[in-house]
Amino acid sequence: AARRGMRLSAGVRERVAAVHGGGALSERLRLYDGWADRYEQDVAALEYRAPHLAAASLAFAFPAPPAEARLLDVACGTGLVAQELHRRGFRWLHGVDGSAGMLERARSTGLYRELRRCVLGQEPLPLPAEHYDAVMVVGALGEGQVPTTAVTELLRVTKPGGFLCLTTRSNPSNLGYKAELEAVLARLEQLGAWQKVLAQEVERWERATSEEESTQGTGYISGVVYVYQKCPVPPPKEG
Repeated sequence: AARRGMRLSAGVRERVAAVHGGGALSERLRLYDGWADRYEQDVAALEYRAPHLAAASLAFAFPAPPAEARLLDVACGTGLVAQELHRRGFRWLHGVDGSAGMLERARSTGLYRELRRCVLGQEPLPLPAEHYDAVMVVGALGEGQVPTTAVTELLRVTKPGGFLCLTTRSNPSNLGYKAELEAVLARLEQLGAWQKVLAQEVERWERATSEEESTQGTGYISGVVYVYQKCPVPPPKEG
């Protein structure tokens, strides 16, 4: 079959494989630090759609004009999600990431009011409870990255009635993690911690970096966007 578009360069494939590979988290954060300068170019080559899809999903769920809403972008990287949120009228953005190199790039965008370093899963978010109208985690919920146990920490900093927008990949090597994540999400729903607004499977999430990961030979992997609303959900306004 003819390949659509350009083939991914070996460099892109190696850099993506490295951060998704095994090894200690400290090593992976060092790789992210080193990747920061080329990250946006590389994900453009990957046709990485998660920031756009997640921001669109959140904007769809969001009831009010978003300018005053406080948003937390967890594992914010270089600020790709912030760019998408900004285009949709969100202006009050805070970010956290485990990589100092990524935070430096995010700071240079001028889109965040505050940025902090935090290795989620190893330490709590350095933020007060029930503080944000929405919390985003785009791309970091995956094997060897942010553990599924961190979801309760995301809930803690979200206001009652606030939204959480999470994404994960559905490629073969992440299916174990995805199943574990979905069990955590369902358990929190059973406990009445939040209710599901949306779970959308997306076929062309980003280009696969190997044939093994590709969905039925398409050259792409699939992914999913989840949106939840923290309980208690406020009643609809009268009028």
